[in-house]
Amino acid sequence: MAGRVDPPDGTPDGGGPNGGDDEYRSLVFDESFIKAARLQEFSARERLQDEEHAAVRARPEAERRSRTGLGFSRQGLILVLLIALAFGTAIYMGIRNPYRSPARAGAEPLHSEMLPLAPTGRVPGSTPADLFENSPADRFAKGADGVALPPVRSSDHFSESQVLAALTMAKEYVVQSSLDPQVVAGGAVRPVRVLLNPRQQRQFDRSVDKPRSDGRHAATAWMVRLDTDKAALASSKVRVDGTLAVQEVGDGLEVTADHVFVYAVRPADAKKGAKARESASLFSVRREVRFRFEREDLRDHQVNVRQVAMRAGPMDCGGDSSEVLTPLLAGERAKDAGKAGTDPFERGRSAASMCGLLASSAQPSPDHPSRSSR
Repeated sequence: MAGRVDPPDGTPDGGGPNGGDDEYRSLVFDESFIKAARLQEFSARERLQDEEHAAVRARPEAERRSRTGLGFSRQGLILVLLIALAFGTAIYMGIRNPYRSPARAGAEPLHSEMLPLAPTGRVPGSTPADLFENSPADRFAKGADGVALPPVRSSDHFSESQVLAALTMAKEYVVQSSLDPQVVAGGAVRPVRVLLNPRQQRQFDRSVDKPRSDGRHAATAWMVRLDTDKAALASSKVRVDGTLAVQEVGDGLEVTADHVFVYAVRPADAKKGAKARESASLFSVRREVRFRFEREDLRDHQVNVRQVAMRAGPMDCGGDSSEVLTPLLAGERAKDAGKAGTDPFERGRSAASMCGLLASSAQPSPDHPSRSSR
């Protein structure tokens, strides 16, 4: 087309230079605009043929878009697909991630070692009071008073209250596992089990149900248990001496409990009375227990026992001490006795690997020994 041409007679009267429709110049009704319209006006002939219908009708293509929802913008559809693809990829990578999270240190199993100490002669016997008075245990505290807390200070990443919580839980475990009469001589296990982190309770249960001397499944590593078929407590006043220490290791706290427990025991079949009291002897257990506390353990009041090292005597070296500890009683001798001795009251680890000898200095020298010990 050659463009717009003004009418031969010029513009209508009253119109502007472009005619009377200057105010509609901004509206361009091109072909794309007309095709996109949802309504279409009937022609004059269609209105004469059907006077009952309205003057307009919906365009077929607009109806299809309305019914099928294709009026949604293409950009929006692409955006939705990209979001769905991103979520799907994230889920897939989370399931198929080849890099596993490292296990928490608290999930490590308990490791233990046990060193029985055999006496070089007969086991001294007398009354509990006489035995304690004439032994190194005379200066020890009684019961839980011997498990004293050290001065509490905050560490680099743990507050004073968190350090105190770790020490308090360690003390509670030591007291329940070594001093509770129902545990030591009654065979109870629940007072100790409930203190453990659930991740260690399964190992604890296997140790109690099927104890083995494999360094991981000894019931006597978790708690002091006497052979009640042979020995019974002659006094409830257990003598205790030792220390509690705490330090920050990695992202947790490590508490070390190093204590000596001295029990007065008597034969299990001995009847109560003066003779039964005079037939008592001392049985000493040195326990070094290392605990690990992470922040979750402090929050949930749970204990992780990492390592237990024990020395106990007087005992025979050939017996299995994984289930119970069987002390030698007053007047008894060890089947195998050597020349060197190991004193459980001395600090530091023993160099012996399988069995040690109980030094004579670690045993009582009562003023009135019983006849069975002469």
